Amino acid sequence: MTDTVLERRDGAVVTLTLNRPDRLNALVPEMSDELREALPRIAEDGSIGAVVLTGAGRGFCAGGDVQAMAGKTEIALAERTRMLRRNAEISRLLSEMPQVTICAVNGVAAGAGLSLALACDLRIGAESARFTTAFVKMGLCTDLGGAYFLRRLVGTAKAKELFLLGDMLPAAEALRLGLVSRVVLDAELPAEAAAMAKRLAEGPRVAHGYLKRVLHAAETDTLVEWLDLEAWAQASCAATADHKEATRAFAEKRPPRFEGR
Repeated sequence: MTDTVLERRDGAVVTLTLNRPDRLNALVPEMSDELREALPRIAEDGSIGAVVLTGAGRGFCAGGDVQAMAGKTEIALAERTRMLRRNAEISRLLSEMPQVTICAVNGVAAGAGLSLALACDLRIGAESARFTTAFVKMGLCTDLGGAYFLRRLVGTAKAKELFLLGDMLPAAEALRLGLVSRVVLDAELPAEAAAMAKRLAEGPRVAHGYLKRVLHAAETDTLVEWLDLEAWAQASCAATADHKEATRAFAEKRPPRFEGR
């Protein structure tokens, strides 16, 4: 990887840091390429249990780099569509990879940056964090799955308001709406995200993957389809070494020691 995305591993936790602090980590093709390389590789590594996505400096991600956009206004529709769809794979991977993904939002999360945060399973905000859809202010529609994820978090009516008005939300309002699960002091954000990721990574990683799958399916499957999937997922979990360890630990009145298999 080059230095627009920094990758660090600590035990079963990988931290990906967007690293263009002078531009509030605005997305450029190099950064998107690195995320598309890293996430599938991480997803296939069963020894990794959690992924933290954050930003360097005073912002998480200001969205697309507007200065870079200014020189690319004449790209053909088909080519622009292809590029956007390819970049959207980043959000799909953050949402669907078996590992739990946590976004540690430091400073602003705007436009495509908000979309990346919403694609993660869990979000922690610093007190200085601010959130905005931003697209309408640039005469654009949503990208990287932003509308898909936001509607599921706040409902269609509220999502329309947030997209059409493009207001900036402080961390406290984001917490009230459920965009983040907790807000912490700025100085505590890295440690809080690391502690949550470590706790999740030490849990039953196989079960986490199945839980993500059945929760996502609940959005679209019929009840019968979903109950079939749930039964299959539960039966699959029951066959894991982690489940057998949990039953032994329960009988022995001790904490289980999960191995992710």
